[in-house]
Amino acid sequence: MRIAIIGQQEFGKAVLEAFLARGDEVAGVFCAPERPGAKADALKAAAQEKGIALFQFPSLKSAEAKDALRKLAVDLGVMAYVLQFAPQDFVNIPKHGTIQYHPSLLPRYRGPSSINWPIVRGDTKTGLTIFRPTDGLDEGPVILQKETHIGPDDTLGQVYFDRLFPMGVAAMLEAADLVVARRHREIAQDESQASYEGWFREAEARINWANHVDFVYNLIRGSNPAPGAWTTLGGAKLQIFDCRKHPVRTFGAVKGRIGEIVECTGTSFQVTSQGGRIEVLRARLGDGKKVAASELIASGAIRAGQILGT
Repeated sequence: MRIAIIGQQEFGKAVLEAFLARGDEVAGVFCAPERPGAKADALKAAAQEKGIALFQFPSLKSAEAKDALRKLAVDLGVMAYVLQFAPQDFVNIPKHGTIQYHPSLLPRYRGPSSINWPIVRGDTKTGLTIFRPTDGLDEGPVILQKETHIGPDDTLGQVYFDRLFPMGVAAMLEAADLVVARRHREIAQDESQASYEGWFREAEARINWANHVDFVYNLIRGSNPAPGAWTTLGGAKLQIFDCRKHPVRTFGAVKGRIGEIVECTGTSFQVTSQGGRIEVLRARLGDGKKVAASELIASGAIRAGQILGT
């Protein structure tokens, strides 16, 4: 088939390479312009390396963007991680329209941070959806879905890079074949089950040690590796990445005050929360590098008795 890819970053690049690897023709790539000073987007760099026509329009609503897609005369548009708004008079230009990837089981977790939120909320499953883009945010009819589990200790990085990323690339190929062969079904999303979540950024990733240890643990793993859950230590920002949870089931048996570093070992330090402790294995203090907790302890930056989050 002859396609156009609209997307960006590593996922867009992987989708491009997957279609090319099986012999499809990628007639053009649409990629959002980079911010001044930013390094070249991974999808842009791959398209240039392979000599594929590249378009970087500030808006896909422009007449220039629509004319460029129209001139490519493609069978299908493939949206692989797109943050630009793509209007209906753009996505309907290809012969068989356009398909889009979203890393959640729509209609649940519509929005831009749909991988973080299920982990932070303690969900035990998530997945991906290939759907028809409409003018509503992630509201179009579903073509196919794939489900995956969220383990009790899974991080954002594990759920995305180990599962949703490779599953998503394969699902885009599968959906494209179904649509071009006219063997697909389009199922309207059930609006009664819909939820929308905004960005999961620095403000959302701040740790409140007064929350239950289960909630704190979910927040940390749903932020690992980005944006990185954080707290403060003596006015400096302390980001926490790899950790373990140690719940205490006996009422009144939690040691230390809320947010207190109650124990330091050769490899980790433990912080008190409601109902248990978080054992920190990897962290970043201030403008430093992400390091093993043992380095922060050895340097004297982390000591028992310190209170985090004040």
